[in-house]
Amino acid sequence: MKKLITGGNGLVGSSFKEGTKVGSKDFNLLNKEDVDRMIAIHKPDVIIHTAAKVGGIGGNAAYPADYFYENIMMNTNLIHSAYKHQVSKLICFLSTCIFPEKVDYPLEEEKIHLSPPHPLHLSYGYAKRMAEIQIQAYNKQHKTQYFSVIPTNIYGPRDNYDLEQGHVVPMLIHKCYLAKQNNTDFEVWGTGIALREFIYSEDLSDIIDILIDKYEGTDPIILSNPKEYSIKEVVDLIVKSMDFKGNVVWRTDKPDGQLKKPSSNKRLLNIIGEYNFTPLEEGIKKSVDWFVENYPNVRK
Repeated sequence: MKKLITGGNGLVGSSFKEGTKVGSKDFNLLNKEDVDRMIAIHKPDVIIHTAAKVGGIGGNAAYPADYFYENIMMNTNLIHSAYKHQVSKLICFLSTCIFPEKVDYPLEEEKIHLSPPHPLHLSYGYAKRMAEIQIQAYNKQHKTQYFSVIPTNIYGPRDNYDLEQGHVVPMLIHKCYLAKQNNTDFEVWGTGIALREFIYSEDLSDIIDILIDKYEGTDPIILSNPKEYSIKEVVDLIVKSMDFKGNVVWRTDKPDGQLKKPSSNKRLLNIIGEYNFTPLEEGIKKSVDWFVENYPNVRK
């Protein structure tokens, strides 16, 4: 089975042990002719679509048009081209940002379209939702067997450590590193009380490989380790792993984002069975060690 992985240099794509990995330097997914060329060259049986324009609260707030346009175009081009080239399976990565701002917890797959996403993620959330709409439309009309997955907060080596647009864990790792190097305070947005679920990137790629073998359906699947951690707990683990001895300063004038987003992984575990997720402390330590070893060549 030939696998093609988009976003192959990124956090998720790079964690796959098998398959052809392509990145933005190889093909421009915003260009439909380039997408057609990519699939024609590699002739995959399965496409694992991890490529996306991604970021945290700051990036989503500052560049909503960019996040909407680039995600809509990448997903639209890839799904349509996969159908044209008769690709057997396509797995498209979404995000928990697609879920409504006001929703009864835990998050479940059936609740995706009940109401708008959180205002801080509105354009990104709707752009990612549309990938699921397109997938189901193609499954219905063209009898394809594509599905989407919705991971909770992913972290691990080879992330994007941008200090303005990065996700929470890589951005915090980078900030803590700089604070240690410069002997300054480690500043963190919010109060630290917000709760999140985290999944290690290598767990995620392993689970996708299992789903390719076991899952014959087309409904979306939440990929989560349902244990919740506060942002303060995450910061404490980064501080410990980085051996940072300075002050942690909480910028309470900055937003926390949604205070909680607990999810249900019932559908996932019904398919793959029980799974031994990497503990957060172990995953953070591996992520920090990789960052320190590879700085200054990390994406930032």
